[in-house]
Amino acid sequence: MHFLVLTQYFPPETGAPPIRLAAMIRELLHFGHTVEVVTAFPNYPQGKIFPDYQGHFYQQEEWEGVQVHRVWMYAATGAGIKRLLNYFSFMITAFWGLRKAQKKAQKKAQKKAQKPDYLFVESPPLFLGITGYLAAKWWGVPFILNVADLWPDTVKALGLMRNGFALRQAEKLEIFLYRKASYVTVTATSVHQILINDKHVPAHKILLLPNGVDTQIFKPQRADAVFRANLNLPIDKHLILYAGTHGYAHGMEVILQAAQLLTDTNVLFLLVGGGSDKTRIQQLCEKKGLKNVLFWPPHPPEFIAHLYSLTLAGISTVRDFSLVKYIRSAKTIPIMACGKPVLFCSADEGMQLITKANAGIIIAPGDSVALADAVQRLVNDPNYAAELGNNGRVYIEKHLQWSIVVKNWLQQLREMEKINPP
Repeated sequence: MHFLVLTQYFPPETGAPPIRLAAMIRELLHFGHTVEVVTAFPNYPQGKIFPDYQGHFYQQEEWEGVQVHRVWMYAATGAGIKRLLNYFSFMITAFWGLRKAQKKAQKKAQKKAQKPDYLFVESPPLFLGITGYLAAKWWGVPFILNVADLWPDTVKALGLMRNGFALRQAEKLEIFLYRKASYVTVTATSVHQILINDKHVPAHKILLLPNGVDTQIFKPQRADAVFRANLNLPIDKHLILYAGTHGYAHGMEVILQAAQLLTDTNVLFLLVGGGSDKTRIQQLCEKKGLKNVLFWPPHPPEFIAHLYSLTLAGISTVRDFSLVKYIRSAKTIPIMACGKPVLFCSADEGMQLITKANAGIIIAPGDSVALADAVQRLVNDPNYAAELGNNGRVYIEKHLQWSIVVKNWLQQLREMEKINPP
């Protein structure tokens, strides 16, 4: 089968969506399928188009044997009107990328029309679903809407979007796209139930594609003293690593509060990544005068995997809000794959994963005292930390390698085709 992936975020950008899609595409290729990508010029998380792509409107390149069509969009970060312009501009310019992909296919096949078997659209941003729906309708191909985040429900629950005309229109668009999509893919079983019970999406349209991990990249490694020295990381500190997006939904204040409680210990928190809330969190850290917290910019997966070899544990935090139980944080899985215990400060669906695998310590969202106590427990009992880490790695190998996840998803797709032909 030939999959055409439409996404606003793709490597060399870092963050959950690009990493997840890259891994999924590698597995599709491994299973003998072909893939093409239409995406935006890389700009996340800085909100500036990367230097190699500046001054262009369209650019075609090859990524690991996959043809990638990139188009310009208004680069921005944060919230407000600039972020909306960022979303809407790509929603429009993506049509040019899709047109270029079709022209290339026609030329290659020497046919009047050459179409993908499936158009796979990443959401959020939800608005990109409009582009995907129209393109799929024009080509007459199945449209798969991949719901990585339940939007606009999440921003509403977090108080980032007020009730009013804009929210009502977003909710209408959401329902419209669910209705028009041939299939809807979700990352968590709880979201599956929401779509059925609250959004009235037929069960035979919903596919489960949970977050997985590349176990060849993220794996247990011996601590590399040279690597540590090159990074200027002190050898007498126990590193607690937070690697991923610094967004408001992640409630990272709890890390700073726990760090404040552990000021007089040999614990160092290392926060790696970017996002709309990073500046605020950094300013809060400076205001508290914390010396046991470091902020680093985003790094590629291979670097993060190597960095985990130096850590005592990894941390995953999500703010407490009404929909928290319906998400599954992707940060936990690389931690487990690297054989490190998870400090899980959330009440999302990942809590069940950690419990089932016995791979970490669960802390209530925002409970900085419990987080500090959990860190200290791991420091005091390295055998316990090693046991949790080993449990996590074993579970990942059995259930959440990308090869297993994508194979299961393709099987679901084939079965759904019989029940619900696109």
